[in-house]
Amino acid sequence: MRRKLVVGNWKMNGSRLANAELLAALTAAGPWSCDVAVCAPFPYLADVALSLQGGRMTWGAQDCSSHEAGAYTGEVAAAMLAEFGCRYVIVGHSERRAYHAESDQLVADKAKIALAHGLTPIVCVGETLAEREGGHTDIVVKRQMSAVIHTLGHCISQVVVAYEPVWAIGTGKTATPEQAQAVHALLRTQLHAATPKVEEMQILYGGSVKADNAASLFSQPDIDGGLIGGASLKAADFAAICRAAA
Repeated sequence: MRRKLVVGNWKMNGSRLANAELLAALTAAGPWSCDVAVCAPFPYLADVALSLQGGRMTWGAQDCSSHEAGAYTGEVAAAMLAEFGCRYVIVGHSERRAYHAESDQLVADKAKIALAHGLTPIVCVGETLAEREGGHTDIVVKRQMSAVIHTLGHCISQVVVAYEPVWAIGTGKTATPEQAQAVHALLRTQLHAATPKVEEMQILYGGSVKADNAASLFSQPDIDGGLIGGASLKAADFAAICRAAA
């Protein structure tokens, strides 16, 4: 049976004081019988690593460069993240795809370089509201996933996948458990053709997950936890979601 995973994506939020208080509250609320991680903005990674040292919560970054090193001002290399003891890195989040014009292939290249440095990429896929209403959900998520499968080959089994319908991120709208499960099942079927280890892979749901809907989402057979945005900034809410996963 796959172990549940709950990952907090702080996005561009936080301060040193607020982060310390949040992590202290989460540490006091745990541990939970599921895997828990937080993905913090780059300036706070060292603080987060120090705060979580020796505990059961792990941490990650919200992006990485597709390049090893060089003249790429403002970029952060996967090797740099690994040097800090980073466990996860989010790649292909819908905000990166939309605001920074990241292509499916660029996302796949980021996943590849993350794996090369011992990081676990959390590969995000998901459709917009127009794509869902147009009946294109399956086509879009399979296209996004295909680029990663083609680039990683047999190593695809080492990634975490996160299905995040763009229309449900930060909007207060949430896919129903049945809607989310249908896409998760589609993704697992697609991955099954690429790796015999598909039943070991974690596929997370993200998109306005809250304490009051987490249990119904996580009870679906192909949903293995969540990538949590706004609720991950509130200790009580995030802890409740972790309890629902556990």
